[in-house]
Amino acid sequence: MAFSRRGLMAAAASAPVLMRASDALAQGIAPRRGGTLQMMLTPEPPVLQIGVNQQGPTLAAAPKMFQGLVTFSPTLEPLPLLAKSWTTSPDGKEYVFSLQENVKWHDGQPFTADDVVFSIMKFHTELSPRARAIFTLIETCEAKDPLTVRIVLKQAFQPFMLMFDATAAAIVPKHLFDGRDYRTAPAVQHPIGTGPFKFTEWQRGNFVRMDRFDDYWKPGQPYLDTIIYRIIPDSQSRRLALESGQVLLSQASDIEPFDIPQLRQRPNLEVNIKGWEYFSPLSWVELNHRVKPLDDARVRRAMSMAIDRAFIVNRLWFGVGKPATGPVASTTRFFDADAKIAAFNVREANALLDAAGYPRKADGTRFTLKHIPLPYGEIWTRLSEYLRQAMRQIGIAFDLESTDAGSWARRVGNWEYETTINFVYQFGDPTLGVERTYVSTNIQKVTFTNTGGYSNPQVDALFLQARSAAAAADRQRAFSEVQKILVQEVPQIWLTELSFPTVHDKKVQNVITTGLGVSKSFDDVFIAG
Repeated sequence: MAFSRRGLMAAAASAPVLMRASDALAQGIAPRRGGTLQMMLTPEPPVLQIGVNQQGPTLAAAPKMFQGLVTFSPTLEPLPLLAKSWTTSPDGKEYVFSLQENVKWHDGQPFTADDVVFSIMKFHTELSPRARAIFTLIETCEAKDPLTVRIVLKQAFQPFMLMFDATAAAIVPKHLFDGRDYRTAPAVQHPIGTGPFKFTEWQRGNFVRMDRFDDYWKPGQPYLDTIIYRIIPDSQSRRLALESGQVLLSQASDIEPFDIPQLRQRPNLEVNIKGWEYFSPLSWVELNHRVKPLDDARVRRAMSMAIDRAFIVNRLWFGVGKPATGPVASTTRFFDADAKIAAFNVREANALLDAAGYPRKADGTRFTLKHIPLPYGEIWTRLSEYLRQAMRQIGIAFDLESTDAGSWARRVGNWEYETTINFVYQFGDPTLGVERTYVSTNIQKVTFTNTGGYSNPQVDALFLQARSAAAAADRQRAFSEVQKILVQEVPQIWLTELSFPTVHDKKVQNVITTGLGVSKSFDDVFIAG
């Protein structure tokens, strides 16, 4: 491993001895400040501005600098953040947020309700397909005074509060974005937020450094002096950096699943798979329906039946996660256990392709598809290699094409692919995280929309019913029906419900405390002696 010495050695100075959170609280003493938390970021994101980029690494690192109105408990109850309190009208249409006082942006400007209104109604509505789909329900969003925001919906929308964490709607500084191209504004390359850590330096391919924001609005926080995200491309080097103590915490795709059993045996390390309650990530084979014969549901079903999901979970992911059974994760609200994809059966998959009119040629193949592995680490390459073997059993040749994370996002967003691997967060409710992949109104040249081009008017109508219904029972009926249709038509080939392990040195305290795991602000994280 080669790491830059610039700024890194000084930041890596020894931390003062700190108390464990439980001991400190028992004695009524807050943990003392100090120390540098060295972490990893895999892969290196193109930018760290939420909204401009929605990929996993950005959503993990940027919330240290940016904040939402609320965050969420492991049971997805909203907790105060930039909004210290809120009220909802009896009819579920009006929300009034009271904002924290004395909050400043990292450039010293005051944070106000105007920033919230701009972030919701302009920045995220224009940049984020997920936000746009929800925020178009807003009839009025206004600053009643500098610390009060009033939102009135056109109709009640039950999961509305789930849209206000940092990963969905980070509040951004109006004075740095309004009137500019949001994607090319200077603040994109030098992020300015209200979070506990301010952007200091980014040496591409080496590290991202964030330092304590001394004017942070929570008294006495954050505890850490500095967070450094190291960019370490090689998976074994990442593991060695964690084992040797060069880094103290790994997240998401930093550590390959096949390394987890050994890391669990190390007495100084803790492996935690909690903290994904809000995201509930679901992986699948992404299919471009514009490419024949992927427009044929029989082909898609056969491909799905040729995949042994138990093998993927047990042999590739070493038991971390579980096989997917459909488009809604079992940890997401309104999951229907009765709506299941067809079981693994290679013989039936071959018979289905024969009946669909795709016979084998002399070389044993029926047709060839191009496949882009997800460039998020070795495990995803291994998954694509397994899929190539699985497809070979039913006469489909998979040609693998390698790319980097930025190019992958661009190609998927521009529909320049045939098949690839994707995983998408579900955000606690199917309207927020599932609908976007399957409704025809969201067929866009934007990553994490309905890039596959799937279209079914009945599916559109059912998602609309679920979105519009006020009662949970009515939403469940619509979601159950749409899940039954989707598992028959297989618009994407769902693979696994992911649970990424967070591995950290046991002296790092308060790592996983919310339903957003490592995507929280880290203002309460400290390093014990």
